[in-house]
Amino acid sequence: MKKVITLSDIKKHYIVGQQEVRALQTVSIDVMQNEYVAIMGASGSGKSTLMNIIGCLDTPTSGTYFLNGHNVNGLSDNELAEIRNKEIGFIFQTFNLLPRSTALDNVILPLIYAGFSKSERESKARKALESVGLGDRMNHQPNELSGGQRQRVAIARALVNNPSILLADEPTGNLDSKTSIDIMRLLEELHQKGNTIILVTHENEIAEHAKRIVRLRDGLVESDQINGNRVVLSVV
Repeated sequence: MKKVITLSDIKKHYIVGQQEVRALQTVSIDVMQNEYVAIMGASGSGKSTLMNIIGCLDTPTSGTYFLNGHNVNGLSDNELAEIRNKEIGFIFQTFNLLPRSTALDNVILPLIYAGFSKSERESKARKALESVGLGDRMNHQPNELSGGQRQRVAIARALVNNPSILLADEPTGNLDSKTSIDIMRLLEELHQKGNTIILVTHENEIAEHAKRIVRLRDGLVESDQINGNRVVLSVV
C-alpha cells in the first residue's frame, strides 16, 4: 500500500506576545492510500494546527512532511498553493462557496487555476456534481440550496481535481442531524471508491465513521487506533 502522507517529528511553536505556544510537539503519523482517518482532540489539542500543516496552509517549525513522496518543507508560497490545488481537496464546515456563483461555477473554480480548457472544466465539474447527487442543481446559487446541498457542492469542488487526499474540517458542524448522516454516508461512499479521507472533528459519533482515529492531546498523539485496535500510544 502506497504512503500518501508521512509526518515525521512535526513541531509547531508560536510566539504570542512574549509567550511561546507549543501547538504541536513531535507528532509522527503515516497515512496510506485509501485510508479513512479521523483526527480528534479538544480545543487546544493541536488538531487544527495539524490539519493546516497537512493541508499545506501552514508550515511546521521543525520536522518533515512528505506528500506523495515529495518533501513539502521549504517550498515557496506559490509551490504550496499549487500543491493545495492539485493534491488536496478541502471540505470546510462553512462550505466557503462564492455566494453569487452557481453550483457549477463554484466547482469549476479550482479547474481554472489548474489550467484546464473551458470545455474540460465544464465537463469535469458536471461529473463531480452528478457524483454527489446534484445533477439537477447545477445552475442554482448557494442561497437557493439547502445546507446539505451546499456541502455537497463543496464536496464536488473538493473532488473535481482528483486530489490525493480529501481533507474535511468539521464537515457536518453547520448541519442538522439528518443532513449530517447523509453527508457522512456520502463520504463513506467516496472512501469505498478509493478516496483517501482525513476528517477533523471533535464529535465522537462523526469520528466513528472513519476506520482509524488519531487522538491528540496537548500537541501530542495520545492514541492511534484502527477499528478499535491500538496502533500507537505515546506517553502524554
